[in-house]
Amino acid sequence: MTIQQISIFLENKFGRLNEILSLIAKEQVRIIAASVADTSEFGILRIIADDPQKAYQILKANRISANISEVFAILTESVPGQFARTIEYFTQAGISIEYMYCFSTQSKGVLVIRVNDSEAAHEVIRRKNLRSVDQIGLREI
Repeated sequence: MTIQQISIFLENKFGRLNEILSLIAKEQVRIIAASVADTSEFGILRIIADDPQKAYQILKANRISANISEVFAILTESVPGQFARTIEYFTQAGISIEYMYCFSTQSKGVLVIRVNDSEAAHEVIRRKNLRSVDQIGLREI
């Protein structure tokens, strides 16, 4: 089970991140998680939203370069070391993590990963009894 993530190209320009987040907020789309990776010239904003298709359409309507990709969102306990233990399962199976980010509340943690082999990742999730959440499940967090 995967979820949709939106990756947005950001020029390294003062106020650009605020502009993009404000466009999404104005249309009442909730951002559940976000990550920014940057270089000196540009950045990539990755977001998980409660309505990724609506967020994507907002961005496209405003001529913002974005794409949608599938990632895994794995629900964990919110305890020290749990993200590391979960990543270890994928490492032991020879699966490369292309990137990851995570967040936690008092009771739950969510690990978002993009892997090089989705089929093998599905097998690890099944074999290790991990809880992978879908878009609807994320709305409840």
